[in-house]
Amino acid sequence: MQVRYTAGKDAYSRMNTQELRSTFLLDQLFAKGEIALTYCEVERSIVGSAVPTEAELVLEAGTELAADFFCERRELGVFNIGGQGQIRVDGTLYTLDKLECLYIGKGAKDIRFSSSDSNKPAQLYLLSYPAHASYPTTLATLDDANKVELGAQATANKRTIYQYIHEDGIQSCQLVMGFTALEQGSVWNTMPAHTHERRTEVYMYFNVKPDATVFHLMGPGDETRHICVANGQAVVSPMWSIHSGSGTQNYSFCWGMGGENKTFNDMDGIAVNELR
Repeated sequence: MQVRYTAGKDAYSRMNTQELRSTFLLDQLFAKGEIALTYCEVERSIVGSAVPTEAELVLEAGTELAADFFCERRELGVFNIGGQGQIRVDGTLYTLDKLECLYIGKGAKDIRFSSSDSNKPAQLYLLSYPAHASYPTTLATLDDANKVELGAQATANKRTIYQYIHEDGIQSCQLVMGFTALEQGSVWNTMPAHTHERRTEVYMYFNVKPDATVFHLMGPGDETRHICVANGQAVVSPMWSIHSGSGTQNYSFCWGMGGENKTFNDMDGIAVNELR
C-alpha cells in the first residue's frame, strides 16, 4: 500500500504541474493481476483497484492499517468498469457486471476478487473510509441506482448521475458513491463548481478514449489549476478544492465522498463568473 500525503492551500499555490500530479493524481490503478492501494491523508481514505485474471486476489490490511483484516475498522465501496467479476465476502459470493456496485460493511473479514473470464477481467475500483458502525454488505445493479438527469446539449453538459451508496439507497457509515455518464457531445462535469467543507471527494475517470483527455479543474475557486487525466486515473480532492472538468470527448467518472455527513447536496457553490 502506498501512502499519499496531501497539501494545504498555501503549498498548492506554489506547485508546478509535476508537483500537482504527484500530490493529487493516482495514475497507477487497474494493473492486471494486482491489487493497488493508496492510503490518502485526506479523510484517511483508501483508493485502489483490483484486476483479477487467472488467480483470485485477496484483500489484506497490510501493516499500514495496524488491523487484523482490511474492513476491521473500515467500509468499502467496489465499482466495476470491466468484465464480469465476483467478490466473495466471508463466504458469500456476489457477481458484479459492468457499472454495478457492491458495498462491503465494517467487520467483513475475508474479501476475495475473481473474474469470470481472465481475457476480459473485471476492473474493480475500490474506495474505502473509516467506519464506526456496521451496515450490511449490499449489491446494487444499474437498475437499482437512483438516476438523476441534468444539464443540456446547449451547455455541453447533458449527463446522468447514478447514485448507489447514498442516504436513500445503500446505507453506509460515511461513504457516498456513484457515477456520472456524459452524453455524446457533452464534455463538462460539475459546473457550476463547488467545494465540500464537510466532506472530501475522489473522482475516478473512465470511458476516456486513448486519444482523449479530461482537464480536471481543482483548487480554490479564486485560484484554479488543472490536471490532465487519462482513462482509469483518479484525483483526490481536499475540502478546499473544486472538482470539475472538461474533456476533449464525452466520458464517465465514478465519484465517492466521505466526511461529516452523507447529504449529497451539501455543497458550497461557486458561480461561474467568480472562478479565477
